Amino acid sequence: QVQLVESGGGLVQAGGSPRLSCAASGRTVVRNYMGWFRQAPGKEREFVAAITWNGRNTYYADSVKGRFTISRDNARNTVYLQMNSLKPEDTAVYYCALGGYYNSDYYSRESYNYWGQGAQVTVSS
Repeated sequence: QVQLVESGGGLVQAGGSPRLSCAASGRTVVRNYMGWFRQAPGKEREFVAAITWNGRNTYYADSVKGRFTISRDNARNTVYLQMNSLKPEDTAVYYCALGGYYNSDYYSRESYNYWGQGAQVTVSS
């Protein structure tokens, strides 16, 4: 069983640049793709970013492209989400997710098997 624990959220001013971390425990995830999703109040959980096991390929939602960067440190079993130029509409609970070894669709929730408990990010204007 894998546990994913997010950290680094909180209250941030618009334009801020926090970094979320997601630490995996229970087994190594170095061969798995991983992703970040978010869910705002009253909205469905949506894709934010994903990264392949070796970090060579990354994928982003149009709404965060150019502002957010996903990365990973396989030695630490950890994936990160660097968020820059935050906007109030980025306010949401951010979830880390673990997938398999490969998928043709990194954007769908159904492509991921394990989820963290979520980290609240609130952007004030």
